[in-house]
Amino acid sequence: MIVNMGPHHPSMHGVLRLIVTLDGEDVIDCDPILGYLHRGMEKIDENQTIIQYLPYVTGWDYLATMFTEAITVNGPKQLGNIQVPKRASYIRVIMLELSRMASHLLWLGPFLADIGA
Repeated sequence: MIVNMGPHHPSMHGVLRLIVTLDGEDVIDCDPILGYLHRGMEKIDENQTIIQYLPYVTGWDYLATMFTEAITVNGPKQLGNIQVPKRASYIRVIMLELSRMASHLLWLGPFLADIGA
């Protein structure tokens, strides 16, 4: 039997599609199909400044938006050898750590939903 799971299957928490081949309850084969989240970000970025592009990068990972923004901003900063004030660096590290903790703690809700709580 072939079962099509996703991209909007109740047991899936994202935009992944799996084509699963079953023999009774045993999984014989599983083919993942990716690409349901593709938005053409490279094309969008071609005609924008980095400030105009930042709202788009927050959607890359909705749980850790500070990380995607930091990655996008740090690239040009390092290439241009731009110095950031120490206070801004400290604030950035604090915000990144808070974002990381929130991201790691957010697994609890979907996990409890999966186990039937």
